[in-house]
Amino acid sequence: MTETYTPPTRFAVPGRIAVSGQAASVWQTATLTEIRRETPRAATFRFAVPGWSGHLPGQHLMVRLTAADGYVAQRHYSIASAPDDTGHIELTLDHVEGGEVSGWFHTVAGPGDQVEVRGPLSGFFAWPGDRPALLLGAGSGVVPLMSMVRHHRARELTLPLRLLVSARSPEELIYASEYGAETTPVFTRRAPEGGAVGRVSAAHVAALLAEPPHDGWEAYVCGSNGFAEHASRLLVAAGQPVERIRIERFG
Repeated sequence: MTETYTPPTRFAVPGRIAVSGQAASVWQTATLTEIRRETPRAATFRFAVPGWSGHLPGQHLMVRLTAADGYVAQRHYSIASAPDDTGHIELTLDHVEGGEVSGWFHTVAGPGDQVEVRGPLSGFFAWPGDRPALLLGAGSGVVPLMSMVRHHRARELTLPLRLLVSARSPEELIYASEYGAETTPVFTRRAPEGGAVGRVSAAHVAALLAEPPHDGWEAYVCGSNGFAEHASRLLVAAGQPVERIRIERFG
């Protein structure tokens, strides 16, 4: 059955969304239950977190690892999974060259291992499902955007949602098997046979913005510094209001 999702009142606000101070400050134990390979350098890690208070698509958390000698390393990671009530969350991590935390996940971690997590964090990039969403991501920048896509599907929301995702090649396209009619892939180094190669362009953005909903789009851009700046400039040039562009960048 298709429904039009009405989020709780405390989330249905413009601009920044309030985040629970208690949830954001308490470390919880997360047990790794599953690892799924996404690309040669990216994998999804599924955790059981019994005390998880829930999250909104687009939010992230802090992961903390503590070595036997007491050494601590912690990193921020976007949540890939849609909100649900199973007490599980998923993170999709690139294997970063020389990365302490991502290196441990990709070369050491296995089901049953435990880490600490704190969150969810940040309300600025969250999408509660109450407005049309225009999503632009590159590489692992698609992770928080996929949480939004999954939420949109799970709730069978009727609000418009469009996703443009950039990757170097088809082999490096994270979540490739999950994309549907809402998604436009762009390949910067090698495309499928017959496909074009190049950066996200004004033409791509114009196509995304075509036939806008009556109340306009809320744009979410996530990726490297270079991609975030390039994509946001294209959006502004195409007429997307600056105040309705939310950017999350890394690197």
